[in-house]
Amino acid sequence: MDQRGQRQARVRVRGHGRGARGRGVRMRGGGVVGRIQVSDEIRATIIDHVINHGLSYREAAQRVQPVLRRSTVVSIVRTFQNENRVHRLPHAGGRRNIFSVQQEAAIVDMVVANNAIKLREIQTAVIADQGTFQNINSVSVSTIDRVLKKNHLAMKQLYRVPFQRNSEMVKEARFQYVQRIMELEAEGPHTFIFVDEAGFNLTKVRRRGRNIIGHRATVTVPGQRGANITMCAAISNDGVLCHIPTVGPYNTERLITFLDALRH
Repeated sequence: MDQRGQRQARVRVRGHGRGARGRGVRMRGGGVVGRIQVSDEIRATIIDHVINHGLSYREAAQRVQPVLRRSTVVSIVRTFQNENRVHRLPHAGGRRNIFSVQQEAAIVDMVVANNAIKLREIQTAVIADQGTFQNINSVSVSTIDRVLKKNHLAMKQLYRVPFQRNSEMVKEARFQYVQRIMELEAEGPHTFIFVDEAGFNLTKVRRRGRNIIGHRATVTVPGQRGANITMCAAISNDGVLCHIPTVGPYNTERLITFLDALRH
């Protein structure tokens, strides 16, 4: 190896070459420090060591974890002496946020009100609304997606809920049911029997799975779907009293048969 190659090899070993960028530099105190952000607590500790206790810059740099460079300590102390501040200044570079806090809250309200809304629909609604978004003339779909992720909104599988479930009539029926149960409890000890049915199919499998990136996630299923099975069961404080599965739905005749079996 010639003399020039030996110099390049020494530079790479010391950690100052082009190939060592981002790996950190081993300091004399022992710790390895790369490009890190010094928190306000560590800055206050550094200033206390140097200003109040009279430590040198190098000694103060080695008293904290991770170990800092001497130049970093000099910069922190100089900032405190010249500007009388310990905390870091907020980030001011780059492009400012397009939406204000109130406008981001309005976008979140759109999604909360309509979980099936699309990014394109949000984009159209934002541009068309000249009240809340009067300063927004154009916005990209990716910007709206970042706003949603920032506010902890993620894409999920939609769960279908019948709109009758929370209607006024259903709410009143629930209230009357609770009132009736409370009246029975007040009259004396009763044995409550709850009857319910549920349908399922043996060929049902999970809709989501995992596999190596680039390969499909598959599961083995029968070639034909098969018939639906309905399970009707009755439970009480004593446990399961009766359960009868049947192929197909539970009609009036099958329900009467189930109640007869429950009595016996």
